[in-house]
Amino acid sequence: MNDQQRRRPAKPHRRPKKDPVRFLAFEALRAVDERDAYANLVLPPLLKKARAAGDFDNRDAALATELVYGTLRRQGTYDAIVAACIDRPLREVDPPVLDVLDMGVHQLLGTRIPTHAAVSASVELARVVLGEGRAKFVNAVLRKVAADDLDGWLERVAPPYDEDPEDHLAVVHSHPRWVVSALWDALGGGRAGIENLLEADNERPEVTLVARPGRSTTEELLTALGEENGLPGRWSPYAVRMAEGGEPGVLEAVREGRAGVQDEGSQLVAAALAHAPLEGRDSRWLDGCAGPGGKAALLAALAAGRGAALLAAEKQPHRARLVERALAGNPGPYQVVTADGTRPPWRPGTFDRILMDVPCSGLGALRRRPEARWRRRPEDLEGFAPLQRGLLREALAAVRVGGVVGYATCSPHLAETRVVVEDVLRGRGGRPAEAEWIDARPLMPGVPALGDGPDVQLWPHLHGTDAMYLALLRRTG
Repeated sequence: MNDQQRRRPAKPHRRPKKDPVRFLAFEALRAVDERDAYANLVLPPLLKKARAAGDFDNRDAALATELVYGTLRRQGTYDAIVAACIDRPLREVDPPVLDVLDMGVHQLLGTRIPTHAAVSASVELARVVLGEGRAKFVNAVLRKVAADDLDGWLERVAPPYDEDPEDHLAVVHSHPRWVVSALWDALGGGRAGIENLLEADNERPEVTLVARPGRSTTEELLTALGEENGLPGRWSPYAVRMAEGGEPGVLEAVREGRAGVQDEGSQLVAAALAHAPLEGRDSRWLDGCAGPGGKAALLAALAAGRGAALLAAEKQPHRARLVERALAGNPGPYQVVTADGTRPPWRPGTFDRILMDVPCSGLGALRRRPEARWRRRPEDLEGFAPLQRGLLREALAAVRVGGVVGYATCSPHLAETRVVVEDVLRGRGGRPAEAEWIDARPLMPGVPALGDGPDVQLWPHLHGTDAMYLALLRRTG
């Protein structure tokens, strides 16, 4: 028998098999990376399209959602683990390859998917989207990762807490170091509190609904959801939680705009402003940064119950259209305008109540937008600060003497919260504002751990809400 006869026949080439769930998750991760898109905006249309094509059922959609959000939340940790398994700097790994790797690591260390299935499915995805050569690289790395569990890897890749507390927490809880430092400064206290906060940022938030007063009730929403899925809100009298998740749009009240999806922290902020003590008339309300319209819709409903009118202003035309959609059907008078709150078209002293929910870093909503932690930089706050101060100054000018302004932001960073308010009151960059603090804590009855006041900072780990901040100010002169 000659050598040619002894030689085994070559294996036939096998075309890679496309896994629709993992392929969709990869598409979403690439959109987040390449286009600076947000997963909560990219993923729903992809899932809708897959369902329409008959490729997905509810279990597939749940897995794709977990792969996308789990990978984004734990990206920092997974990057550190991948870096320990390769012989080159992590920055030299092409982003699409890193997305496949991180998603594979999440399946190995963050889910109950069996090891062999996690590796083989990730390698097959790599063959489809990266090619045969890179698929071999993915296979080699993931087999190294599979040799240990998450706790074992964290012991290897995270510096000891005693040597560098912030870097340890950054790696273990998958937050950039500067974010860990900023959150710790805002929270205060020792290790337990900051660890609880960072852990809460990595948990999937509940879907919370708001029953807009005069248009819907919590009883209606609870009945529609059923006993197994419907739970009352923790703090807001307008809130209902979806215990098992699901699609809110199937509810009639949500489809008709009588109810909506809104975090309980946002509900508490709007309600506190609406119920702040006021002397004299109470007929003209303003939402000065109204897009995309959630708080404006709740304020409009509350205003209508008192015979007051709401003006909802938004600088960006496309967001103003979202506000119009959110307010459509409100029983009371309202108006939506496209206007810049730093150069307002209204006269000074026009309004009785003003909510100024200012643009910010979004560090308070990392549970919902996990990619924001990797996208933001410390210098971003320097860009927000002048805008935030300008909006608050104009709000205090636009409210009448004795009227109330609520300064709100979805960030716990001190540079975006109390520092902004104190700067405006003291006159940094302009005249001191003639205004006084109102204690916001009594306006959130039943909510614990609200601090020393007079302003309020909500926290995911303490309140189950986004980290919303609220300062209430009364114009005095």
